Amino acid sequence: MSSNNAKKTASSVQKPVQRIVIVGASLAGLSAAESLRSEGFAGTITVIGDEPYAPYDRPPLSKTVLTGWLQAEHTTLPQSVDLQAEWLLGMPAIGLDLGNREVELADGRRVGFDRLLISTGTHARQWPDLAQAALDGVCLLHTRDDAVRLRARLAARPKRVLVIGGGFTGSEVASVCRELGLAVTVTERSATPLIGALGAAAGAFAGQLQRAHGVDLRCNVTVMSLEGDESGRLRCAYLSDGDILDIDVAVVALGAVRNVEWLRDSGLAFDSRGIACDAACRAFDINGMVTDDVFVAGDIVRWPHPLYEGELLAVEHWGNAVEQARTAAHNMVSVPADLQAYKSLPAFWSRQFGVNLKMIGLPSFADEVVLTQGSVSERRLVAAYGYKGRIVAALTVNMARWLPAYEAMIEARAPFPPVLHAPDSSAELRPVPAGFPPHGQITHSPNAIKTGPGPSIPSPEESPTSDKVKDPRVPPGFQPK
Repeated sequence: MSSNNAKKTASSVQKPVQRIVIVGASLAGLSAAESLRSEGFAGTITVIGDEPYAPYDRPPLSKTVLTGWLQAEHTTLPQSVDLQAEWLLGMPAIGLDLGNREVELADGRRVGFDRLLISTGTHARQWPDLAQAALDGVCLLHTRDDAVRLRARLAARPKRVLVIGGGFTGSEVASVCRELGLAVTVTERSATPLIGALGAAAGAFAGQLQRAHGVDLRCNVTVMSLEGDESGRLRCAYLSDGDILDIDVAVVALGAVRNVEWLRDSGLAFDSRGIACDAACRAFDINGMVTDDVFVAGDIVRWPHPLYEGELLAVEHWGNAVEQARTAAHNMVSVPADLQAYKSLPAFWSRQFGVNLKMIGLPSFADEVVLTQGSVSERRLVAAYGYKGRIVAALTVNMARWLPAYEAMIEARAPFPPVLHAPDSSAELRPVPAGFPPHGQITHSPNAIKTGPGPSIPSPEESPTSDKVKDPRVPPGFQPK
C-alpha cells in the first residue's frame, strides 16, 4: 500500500465498514475488488457469481474464441493484487434484504454486508418462442459456455449459419463465419446493421463491408419462425421476405437483458433499463433517495452524465465496467467529502471484417453525423456525431490515433461540425441525419444509450403496444397506435 493510500485509509475510510459483498463475479466485480484493496480496505470481501468461473474477459468470446485461436478457458482475467477474497461461484443471488443488509443465495444462505456492490451485468435475450429456442442448433453468445458450444458448431462446418440481429455481437459472429469460410446470412429488422449503435449513415458503411466479404445480409427482414426436423434438430428458418433458409445453426443476437430479477421487492429503483444511481454510483431506492450502503457498476447501471443533459446512461462496454467499478470502490470506503463523480465518456471498439472500429462519446444521442477525415472507399475514416450544434461522439475506422483529439472536443462541448486542421479533412463538411431506430426496438442492443432523466420516470418501452415493438419476429413497418 502506498503512503498516500495509507494516509487516506487512516483519515477517511469509515471504520464501521468491515464486510463488503460484491454480487457479480464479472469484470466490474473484479475491478472493484482490486480497487478496494488498493484503496487500503483490509476487511472482508466476498464475491458472489452465478457462473462457476472466476471473472473472465468477454470481448474475445465473439472473436478469437470462435475462430479457435484462443481457448475459452484462457479468457480468465488476471488479478493484479492479492485480493484475499471469499469467492462464492456457481451460486446465484436470488434476493436482497436491505433492512437486514443481507444477500440471499440460491442455496438458502444469507450473506451479510456493511457495503454492497451490485455488478450482475446482463444476459443474452432469448428467442421469444421457447420451443423453437430449444431446437438443437439454436445458439446464444454471451457466456464462456455459450462460446464453447458455438465454437463446436462452427468447427463442424455447417452448410449455412443464420445470425438473427445485426448488432455488434451478430456482426462479429458473421465476420468469424466468413473468416472460417462458412456461408452466413444476417437478418436485420432495421435498414442497416449496427444501426442501434452507430445510426443508419454509419450502418450503411457496415452493410457494405459485410456484403463485400460475402455475407448474405438481409436488411428490413425478420425471422418469423424456426423449424426443426423430427429429431428436434434445426432445419430451416422462415423469413419475412418470403424466403425459407435451409440452415444448421442459428445464432440469436438480439441484444442483452439486465440481470435485475433478483432485486424484486428489494426497495431499489430498477426496471428493465437497469438500476438507477447517482454520479457517485450509489443506488437510488424506490423513493428516489440515494442508499449510502448500496453501490452499482457496469452494464446494469443507469447513471447521470454531465455532458448528456441529465439523461441517465446505460453502457455495455469493457472500459465502462472497469472505470465505473473503480469509482464505486473508492466511494464505498470514503467519507462523503472524498466522494468522486463518475463521468468518463463511453468508449468501445469492435474488430470485424478486417477493420478496427472505435467509438468515443454517445452516438445515439446525436441527430446528425458527418464524415470529417479519410474516406469510405479507403476504409479509413473518422465520423463526428452532433446534437444541436455540438459534437457528442466520434467513430474511427482504422484511424484510432485520432480518438483523443475528438474526446477533447466532446468534453469541451466543441461546435458541430467540428473545426479541424487535419491534412486529410474534407474541404467542406456535409452533415446528414444520424438515423437511429425507434426507441424500444430490440433487433439488437445499442450498447450505449440514454435511458431517461430520472429513476422514477417510466421507460417509453413500457407502453401498451411495446410488446409488438419489442418482438423481433414482427416485420418492419409496424406502427404502434
